Amino acid sequence: MTDFSILDLAPITAGSDAGQALHNTLDLARRADELGFTRYWLAEHHNMPGIASAATAVVIGQVAAATARIRVGAGGIMLPNHAPLIVAEQFGTLDALFPGRIDLGLGRAPGTDPATARALRRSAESDPNQFPRDVVELQGYLADPAPDQAIRAIPGAGSHVPVWILGSSLFGAQLAAHLGLPYAFASHFAPGQLHDAIAIYRREFRPSPDLDAPYVMAGYNVYVADTDTDAQTLASSMEQAFISLRRGRPEPIQPPIPHYREQLDRAERAIVEQTMACSAIGAPDTVEREMRRFLEATQVDELILTTTTFDHDARRRSLELTAQVCDRLSPP
Repeated sequence: MTDFSILDLAPITAGSDAGQALHNTLDLARRADELGFTRYWLAEHHNMPGIASAATAVVIGQVAAATARIRVGAGGIMLPNHAPLIVAEQFGTLDALFPGRIDLGLGRAPGTDPATARALRRSAESDPNQFPRDVVELQGYLADPAPDQAIRAIPGAGSHVPVWILGSSLFGAQLAAHLGLPYAFASHFAPGQLHDAIAIYRREFRPSPDLDAPYVMAGYNVYVADTDTDAQTLASSMEQAFISLRRGRPEPIQPPIPHYREQLDRAERAIVEQTMACSAIGAPDTVEREMRRFLEATQVDELILTTTTFDHDARRRSLELTAQVCDRLSPP
């Protein structure tokens, strides 16, 4: 049995603004809740004209308040940008408000460009060993406090908010396995090491008080419409976003362009094909076939699905069609 969840970047579209993007997120989260998806995660990015979820904990609170059942969390918080105590307090507060519904995924990338990362951290220093130390420190703040513990997260101490390790390389897989934590791989935009990372995580996993067996989630792009051609056009807005980012000119999400890939040169077409390798784009039957193939190849425990479009109604419709596909993939 595979669980299915949603990853949202709160896309800001050309001609619109962050306020509308965030209202769209609330609408989509309510629909995902009604449709029975397991989680609704939001991602931390900074200085990105097409993404409105920079203040991730704030948006998570709004989404949790707007929904009733679905788990809500970070996919993820970029821990190098924050002091572990602050993150523990933020997510401890969220758990106090919405007990049993909050997840905390942690990544070690800055989620932005180097100049913005320096503005966030106020330092250019980078220690590759700091991320594991920060994860362990953060876990300590969320655990039951020791009687003599001088610094406590209030709220946060004793909340045991579930912590996930996110990654797009082998480093995160090794860390998640060593700490006995669930692992989410960012195959929706960096699929290259997916299979190696899953193999390492499963092979090296050590049971912990948090998790007694490996648990793998994979990111996956899904665009569903009435026809394959319509879905491919729908996906072109995200493909444009990848190309604009690679060109060093990130921009709001652009209107879809029919046959967009065919208009790219060979190098840029290869970038799109590689970046979007873990995707199902098409009519429902096409998407079901592609998702089934991916699940059989990876045996992941959960898929977290992302769909970034220019038109919100088309995105909502894609979500509804996706839910029907997921029901067929996980029959009762």
